[in-house]
Amino acid sequence: MVLNFTNVYSIPVLPKRRDNLNKFSTYIMLTNQNNQLVLQWKHQPSLQRNLKLYEEKHQEFSNLFSHDDKGIDIANFWRKVAFDESQSIADWEPSNKIQLAYEHLASYFEEKCYWAAKDLCKERNANSWEEYLCIARLLVYNPLKLKEILVKYNSQTANVDTYITNTLINHIKYSAEVNRFSRWRLLYKKSDKELIGALKVFGIIEPKISLIIFARKYFKQVYLINKVKNPTRTTGKKWIAPDEEDFSKSAQCYNVEKVLPTAPHEVSANSTKVTAKQIQDWMEICIKALESYPMSILPKFSLDALQLDGFEVKSELQVPEIEWEKISSTEDIREQGFLANQANSILSEQLQSMKLDDQKILLFYYGFGLNQKQLADKLGINQSTISRYLTKSTIKLLEAIAKISQPQQWVKQYVRRWLESDYHAPVYSDLIQAALVSAIKKLVKEEREILQLYYGEQIDEVKIASQLRITLNEIATRLNQAKNNLQEKLMQEINIWMKEYLEKWLSNYSKSLIKLVLKNEAELINKELKLEEKIFLVERYIQNQLY
Repeated sequence: MVLNFTNVYSIPVLPKRRDNLNKFSTYIMLTNQNNQLVLQWKHQPSLQRNLKLYEEKHQEFSNLFSHDDKGIDIANFWRKVAFDESQSIADWEPSNKIQLAYEHLASYFEEKCYWAAKDLCKERNANSWEEYLCIARLLVYNPLKLKEILVKYNSQTANVDTYITNTLINHIKYSAEVNRFSRWRLLYKKSDKELIGALKVFGIIEPKISLIIFARKYFKQVYLINKVKNPTRTTGKKWIAPDEEDFSKSAQCYNVEKVLPTAPHEVSANSTKVTAKQIQDWMEICIKALESYPMSILPKFSLDALQLDGFEVKSELQVPEIEWEKISSTEDIREQGFLANQANSILSEQLQSMKLDDQKILLFYYGFGLNQKQLADKLGINQSTISRYLTKSTIKLLEAIAKISQPQQWVKQYVRRWLESDYHAPVYSDLIQAALVSAIKKLVKEEREILQLYYGEQIDEVKIASQLRITLNEIATRLNQAKNNLQEKLMQEINIWMKEYLEKWLSNYSKSLIKLVLKNEAELINKELKLEEKIFLVERYIQNQLY
C-alpha cells in the first residue's frame, strides 16, 4: 500500500521521554499509522552505550544521570565535553568522544526542534510544520553550526533549553522567509546510499527500495530541467515544489526505461506501468525518510570539517554502501560461496599426488610468477611442453573441484526455487542469485518478458497467452527455454568461478610453500638468493617429499 503524506493534518503529539537515557540517545521518527502522521522515539545504540559507560566511569556524570530533573545539567556536561580543546581522552573514554557529545546534545535538542516548529505554526500555516521541523533538525545535527550557537550561550541570561528554543525559532523564520530551505532540495541532493539507508530505517524493504531509487533518478532529471534550471523561474525560487506535469513526465521516463536490460532487476521484474501519482507518493516517502533519519540530514561538509579538527566520526547510524544498480563480485564473496572449506584439503591431495614435473611447473608458474616462456628457459623445456603440462594439471584440479560442488546436480532445482520465491527481490550478497540476475539481463526480450509476467506479476498462463496473443503451447515453450538458458548461463558462471578459485588457490598455495621451503633452509639466513637458487631449493624439496 502506498502511503499518502500529502493530506492536510494537525500537528502530531510528541510522546514524552521517560528518563535521561532516552533524552540523550533517541531521535524523532516520523511514521504513518492509518494514513496519519505519528511521532515516535527511535533509539541510537551507540549513544546508549556511551551514556552507560560514563555513568559507570565518571562520578560527576553518574550523579547527574541518576536524577531525571537534571536534563539541563547533563546537556551542559556534554557541552563541556564537546568544547574540550585539550582533546584529552581518559583510558576508558571512546576516541570519538567529542563527536558523541554533539550527538547527545542533538538528541536532547530534538524536543526543542519540535516545540519551536509547533510554536511557529500557531501564527503561520500548520502545513509548514514538517518543513519547520526539518529546518530545525538540520541545524542541531550540524556539529559546526551547533558549536557556533552554544559558544554564544550565556548561562546568566537564560537556561540552555530556552536559549536553544529561541535560537531555533529565529533560524526557522529566517530560513523560511528567504527560501533557504526546500524539502525538494533535500530529496534532490542526497545520494542513493544516504536515501537507501534512510528508507530502510523508515521501514521500506526490497523490492520497493529499488523501485523508489529508480523513480527518483528520472524525477531528478525532469525536476532539474523543469524547475531548477528553468529560465522563467523567479529569482531565489530555485527549489520550488514540483507540479503534476513533473511527476507525469517522470513516470513516462520510468516506464520507457524500465523495460531495458540496463534497468535494475527489481524494476524490470514488474512490468506494471507506474503513474504520476505513484511517483509523487514515492518522492514524499523519500522526503519523510530523509527528514526522519539524523544521518541523512547531517551535511557531509560538517563531518569533513570535524575530521580536519581531529574528530573521529564513528556512528552505528552510518549505513554500509549499497550499489543498488550493480551486482557484487568480490573475491571475498566468491571464497565464501559454494566452494567450501573441504576444497583446500582435496586440492592439496590432488597436487601432491601428481608427477614431479607437473608439481614443479605448477609451483614455479604460480609461486614465482613466471610466464610460460620464462619458465621454459629456466627449466630447459619447450614452451609448448610447459603449456601442455599446465593445461593437463589444471583440468585435473578443476575436476576435483567439480566433484565437490556438483553443480550439474543442483542448478536446475536452484533456478526453479529462485524463480518461484526470490525473483522479486534477489539477495545480492548471495553470489548465485546475483549471477542469475545478471543472466536474466542477457536473455532475449521475449524470454525476459515471459519471466516478468509469470514470475514477476504472477499472471497465469491463460491470461499471458491472451495478453501476448500467442498459444498456451508457445507460453510453455518460452518458459522452458528461458529456464534452460538461465541454467546454462549459471553453469557457465560457475565454471568461471571454479577457474578463478583454482587460480587464486594455486597462487596462495605455491607462494606459501616456497616461502616455507626457503625459510627452513639454514644457509638462507642473512643471504639474498638469486631466482635460480630459489628454484633449485624448491625443486630439491619436492623431490625429497616424493622419495
